Amino acid sequence: MHLSFDHCENVVAANLTVRAPKESPNTDGIHVTSTQNIKIQNCIVGTGDDCISIVSGSKNVQAFNIECGPGHGISIGSLGKDHAKANVSNVYVKHATLHNTTNGVRIKTWQGGLGYANNIKFEDVVMMNVTNPIIINQNYCDKEGPCQEQKNAVQVENVVYKNIRGTSASEVAMDFNCSKSIPCENIKLNSIHLIGQGVKDVKTLFVNANLTAVGDVLPPI
Repeated sequence: MHLSFDHCENVVAANLTVRAPKESPNTDGIHVTSTQNIKIQNCIVGTGDDCISIVSGSKNVQAFNIECGPGHGISIGSLGKDHAKANVSNVYVKHATLHNTTNGVRIKTWQGGLGYANNIKFEDVVMMNVTNPIIINQNYCDKEGPCQEQKNAVQVENVVYKNIRGTSASEVAMDFNCSKSIPCENIKLNSIHLIGQGVKDVKTLFVNANLTAVGDVLPPI
C-alpha cells in the first residue's frame, strides 16, 4: 500500500498524487482502516489495485474530487474475511472520475462474514470505460470453483447511487450479488446513465437485493 491510515481520527488527506503501474499487484493507493472522520479530497490515484480502499472500523469517510485510473476503483472492503466481524458506516464519495478501471464503485464482502456496511452514498461519478461500474459482491470468495453457500454475511444496507454516468466496458454495468440469508437492503438508484463501450448492450443483474429506482435509470432494473 502507498498510504495507509490505521486507527486515526480527524484526518485530511488532500492534493495527493499516487502512481504505480497497472500490472503491480496489491498496490492500494489510499487505504483507510479503523479510522474515523477522514476527508480525502483533490487526489489523483492510479495503481494496480484499489485507488481507495475502505475497510473495517472506518466511519465518517468522505472522498471528494477523486481521479482514479488505472486500478480496481473505489472500494469498500473487502470485509469479513475468515468469518471476521467488520463494520463500515457513513461513507460519502462525491465528484469522482474513473477511467479504464476494473471496477468503479464497489462494495465487497466475504461469505460467512459478520457485521455491516451501511449509510453509503456515491454521487456525481463519471465512469470512462470501466469494466464493472457499479458492483456489490456480498458473496465473495477466492476459490476458482464455486464456494459453499454460507448463512452468515456482512449486512449491506442504505446505499445510494446518485448521478452516475458514463461507459461500461462489459455487458453488466450494474451487478448486485447479495446473500440469500441476509439480502442487501434499501439500495437506491437515482439518475443513472451507463452505456456500453465496445459492447452493444448493457444490463443490470441483481440477486437478493432490494432495489429502488428514482428518475431515469439506465440500464433499467
